[in-house]
Amino acid sequence: MAWRSSGSSNAALIANLAENGLIKSDRVRKAMLNVDRAHYAPELPYQDSPQSIGMSATISAPHMHASASESLLPFLHPNSKVLDVGSGSGYLSHVLANLIEPDGKVIGVDHIQGLVDLANRNMSKSTEGKELLTSGRVQFIKADGRKGWPEGGPYDAIHVGAAAVEAHGSLVDQLKAPGRMFIPVGDRFSQYIWVIDKKDNGSVEQQKSYGVMYVPLTDAPKE
Repeated sequence: MAWRSSGSSNAALIANLAENGLIKSDRVRKAMLNVDRAHYAPELPYQDSPQSIGMSATISAPHMHASASESLLPFLHPNSKVLDVGSGSGYLSHVLANLIEPDGKVIGVDHIQGLVDLANRNMSKSTEGKELLTSGRVQFIKADGRKGWPEGGPYDAIHVGAAAVEAHGSLVDQLKAPGRMFIPVGDRFSQYIWVIDKKDNGSVEQQKSYGVMYVPLTDAPKE
């Protein structure tokens, strides 16, 4: 039903995602409704499809952002800490920040400085986004996402927005107990979403979910 969820406005897009069962909770609906995708997607912002944002990166389709948010929702509380690996345009970092109001923090990590700069510019297009940045509730950092950002952890939730060749142990190590990671894993020919839970006792459970197609989580291009 994802391909039927496009709309003529941000409100129409979110309404269609909810009507088609891709947004299931009122919290996620409100969080996405309060972020205008036009600030983050350069063309056809209300189309439910991935789009290029330059620098060999994409902004995922809105239904994938909805799916990730719904999956991580049980671990998103008013003071949660969240790591967004491959934060790209900054869109999902903004949505996640809305889900952990008023005291939570999102750290977005990308391996290209141009994407870090882009995310900061995009988020600054709205009054609410500027406040998230100036308050420190959202921070974008250039780093190798495969290694996470241990300085800001441990994290209640980790979202990975590019396909990893494996569920990197360094990311699992940065999860709180309990905590959850949403990560696409695989090569260019076969990728699946994995939901990885760290239990209260520190044990780890992994669940293979549905097939996807993401850009790879790779080294930064040589400058």
